[in-house]
Amino acid sequence: MNDPITRQMYQSCRLCPRMCGIDRSRGTGFCGCGDTLRAARAALHQWEEPCLSGAEGQPGGSGTVFFSGCTLRCLFCQNYRISSENFGKELTPDQLAAVFLDLQAQGAHNLNLVTATQYLPDILEALDQVKDRLHIPVVYNCGGYERLETVKALAPYVDIWLPDFKYFDNRLAAKYSKAPDYFETAAVAIGQMIAQTGPPVYDIPRPASDSRPVSDSHSASDSRPLSAPSTKTSGAAAPLMKKGVIIRHMVLPSHRRDSIALLRWIKEHYPDGHYLISLMSQYTPFFHSKDYPELNRRITTYEYNQVVDEAIALGLTDGFMQEKSSAKEEYTPPFDLEGL
Repeated sequence: MNDPITRQMYQSCRLCPRMCGIDRSRGTGFCGCGDTLRAARAALHQWEEPCLSGAEGQPGGSGTVFFSGCTLRCLFCQNYRISSENFGKELTPDQLAAVFLDLQAQGAHNLNLVTATQYLPDILEALDQVKDRLHIPVVYNCGGYERLETVKALAPYVDIWLPDFKYFDNRLAAKYSKAPDYFETAAVAIGQMIAQTGPPVYDIPRPASDSRPVSDSHSASDSRPLSAPSTKTSGAAAPLMKKGVIIRHMVLPSHRRDSIALLRWIKEHYPDGHYLISLMSQYTPFFHSKDYPELNRRITTYEYNQVVDEAIALGLTDGFMQEKSSAKEEYTPPFDLEGL
């Protein structure tokens, strides 16, 4: 895919690694989507990593837009109502462009596009409309399962990549997300994201009412630096990322060894200092998890700490870990069409 991403691509869709080739004006692809964009929520989000959402108690947040549909089928998905059931409101590119600008006007630190690949022709048209008026970074928040060609095509649009890296073992990817080629696909895609952005770049804001220096802080996401003690500094400003890659990995119950194998691979294959790691403990049994006994529980402190300890031993300390308090259903956003 070397051509620009335009609406004509819906006629034989190859936007994602599924390569369905389906005419989405006549039917739906693996993602469950036709050729009309749908979204479920657009609002300031306080639950991302601190360099995206800002420090706890600070105004603003990450300006998230949650799109309907998904190119994966994670049986434990906390957002299953939109990812698998396709709940959402239809929007034109003009309407979406207005949503982007409204989030910026609300004080968003960035524009966070959540699971956007299936609607890229419309999304890029909306971004083109506002490119001279949008002055905040664009975040691409995805499952990591992306075509290399798609990542390259997004280079002029995306400032911050926020991919999941879910699995090392493709047998798990096939069983839990219906993606038997997940590891090699995500590994190449994330490598390209890192190559396109280079080392992280930050802009450290200093509120007029508070001139204290920036310190380790975390937002309502309960994320904190991997190698630092848990310290809340709700009055201090947080360094905000302007460019870079944050690789997310959610530790699954019963599968800490897969997490450890993945961390070792990341350390060996990606350049030091060019990405952050975000180790997530928020797994909560959702959707079809009840049908898989090994997943039908939250992770234990022991399981999570084993993965964190390995990250620290490997020197992967540039990033974030989560408090166990993040494993709660209330951390799932309400998909109520807010902001649309």
